[in-house]
Amino acid sequence: MARPPRFDTEQLLDAAVRLAAVSGPAGVTMAAVAKEAGAPSGSLYHRFAGRPALLAEVWVRTVERFQDSYLHALAAHDDAREAGCAGARHVVAWSRAHPEETRLLLYGPGDFGRESWPAAYRSRAERGNRRVFGELGALGTRLGAEGPEAVERITLALIDLPLSVVRRHLRDGGSLPPHAEAVVEDCAAALLDTLPAAGGRVPHGD
Repeated sequence: MARPPRFDTEQLLDAAVRLAAVSGPAGVTMAAVAKEAGAPSGSLYHRFAGRPALLAEVWVRTVERFQDSYLHALAAHDDAREAGCAGARHVVAWSRAHPEETRLLLYGPGDFGRESWPAAYRSRAERGNRRVFGELGALGTRLGAEGPEAVERITLALIDLPLSVVRRHLRDGGSLPPHAEAVVEDCAAALLDTLPAAGGRVPHGD
């Protein structure tokens, strides 16, 4: 009977995440990941066709893990406004709980060689983004706000603003302050209260 592989794919990708958190995408090479994991180089080439596939899997897996937890946070509240505030808060809370993955995500897919990814990885990334923005659009509908301006405000409140707080504190090796979740939640609530309704009226502006 064949022996089970000593190093599974998840262990190798975890090693790649650690390298990316410290050295950025440039530090994620086949040889460096093998060394970090204590695995033979053949373990990498057995699972990934080459470095572009490795970089793609590292990026997409990390993004998907964040997206899954983010969508769960949105779905955990029946009240749309509470769901939106929870989503903004979750960006910071997840970043605090997953510092290495967050430092990886401070880069972008282009830094991980997106143009060279196999097509299947580009499709996975696009599918994940559609899921998230589809849910944000549905949240806008639940809030009674639709259209480009509403989408812009929701995206700012639930994604852009929380990420900017995370990026500002972590990009130079710092840490998130204990009040960060409360700050982004308050800002999200204030922005959601300015959403234009489907007919053009701001719901909370009377």
